[in-house]
Amino acid sequence: MSTDAEELKARLKKLNARATQAKMDLHDLSEDLPTNWEKILEVSQRCHEAHAALMEARKEAAAAAG
Repeated sequence: MSTDAEELKARLKKLNARATQAKMDLHDLSEDLPTNWEKILEVSQRCHEAHAALMEARKEAAAAAG
């Protein structure tokens, strides 16, 4: 495996972990509502950004592979 492919794989792994954690944070926040309702926008924005970065990296990986 080339260095670029290894770096992309490591980046995908890191982004996937970040997106999964953001999803769990959003889930936990929703279960505790109305407690911490003030954090809805902050947590949901972080979740959106994490998943957007992951989807973009997956597109890049698919383009590199194909």
